[in-house]
Amino acid sequence: MLICLTASHKNADFTALEALSSADAAQLPTSFASHPSIDGAIVVSTCNRFEVYLDVDADRDEAPGIAQTAATDALGFHHPETLEPLVEGRAAEHLFAVAAGLESVVVGEGEIAGQVRRALQSAQDAGTTSPSLERLFQRASETQRGIKNRTGIGEAGRSIVRLALDLASARVDFTGARVLLVGTGRFAGVSLAELRRRGAQHIEVWSPSDRGAGFARSHAIGYVDPRDAPLAAATADVIVTCTSADHHVVDAALLEAGRERLAATHAFPGSAVQPHDASACPVALDPTAEGCPLHAGPGAECPVDHGRASQLVIDMGMPRNVDPDVATVHGVEVLDLETIRLHAPLEHLTATEDARHLVRKAAARFERGTAERQLGPAIAALREHVQGAMDAELARIAKRGTEEERRLAEQALRHFAGVLLHKPTVRARELAAEGRHDDFLAAIQALYGIDDVA
Repeated sequence: MLICLTASHKNADFTALEALSSADAAQLPTSFASHPSIDGAIVVSTCNRFEVYLDVDADRDEAPGIAQTAATDALGFHHPETLEPLVEGRAAEHLFAVAAGLESVVVGEGEIAGQVRRALQSAQDAGTTSPSLERLFQRASETQRGIKNRTGIGEAGRSIVRLALDLASARVDFTGARVLLVGTGRFAGVSLAELRRRGAQHIEVWSPSDRGAGFARSHAIGYVDPRDAPLAAATADVIVTCTSADHHVVDAALLEAGRERLAATHAFPGSAVQPHDASACPVALDPTAEGCPLHAGPGAECPVDHGRASQLVIDMGMPRNVDPDVATVHGVEVLDLETIRLHAPLEHLTATEDARHLVRKAAARFERGTAERQLGPAIAALREHVQGAMDAELARIAKRGTEEERRLAEQALRHFAGVLLHKPTVRARELAAEGRHDDFLAAIQALYGIDDVA
């Protein structure tokens, strides 16, 4: 039986999602599949979603409990209790909708389709798939491609990066902003392209893993030596974090250290270079004060804008790249994935409804196919029973009459057997679609003594 255990931005809080995303997705399928009642496992883990698809060798009443027990064993302290179980048809419809981008933070985003395909590939490499799971994920990819080609859902939604920067555009003019990009992965490349599309020209990259130099050269942007990261963070108007680090790379201490360094080393117009004791600055003590008397004079102003409220930190990491304590730094605003989700735009109703209609149809076809496969052994047993009776009759006929008479009799019997089996076969499919497998099995057992085919 197919079971999906799911946690996403729709049914779990950000803390639980963060904990689940930190689990080792590469090893989890093997951990789940080691359970004696689980025949296959595939894990889909993204920044806003954690799902496990299981093929459980149990009936409908027992399967969800077995799946939850396996999740507790495999996930330990990673909030397995957050996972909601979906069974059979609901699991299929859910995966098809996920692959199509209908369950994403930004409806219609395209990244998830590739993540679903890679999840299947990862499970295949680990040897934890099953025929049912293979068919489920293959149908999900087929459904996603059909929806992409037949609806405008891909245009109705935008990527996480686009939405985040759209929200930031209401606060920052990117054309003159100093931007610090933290990270060098695929997400960083997408972020850089979107920043440039919005007119950003002053962009630097800092890589906590020290891969920034190559990224900077290949993308023709500034490079920040890790030793200068605090200063770069303090002077940036916008910080965009999108690393795969499993710890916070930007925190209050980093920003404060950068501000102190900036204040201590800055040269002021019209005056000699002099250390700036931020603790003695009236602006630091009273953010409502104007100017910095320590640096009064023609054209002179304090380089540390203690009262500014325009430094924006955009955290697109999962787990979080930015420590929550950054929000306590004066003048800093944090925009994270949870906030982005709350500001996601309304769905494009027509395209979305068309896509959901296609998902429902695809899920119904999948469920019918699954049900028919479940009755396949029973139908085969019925055919074998009829075939046996026909062979016995043909053997009796073979002992009498001419060869031509025997040939005509065999032809007539085979035609009759086909007609006789047609209605039960059609009815089996109908009962399977209605979820009445047991009715068909009980009928052939009562009428023909056929059992042990479930």
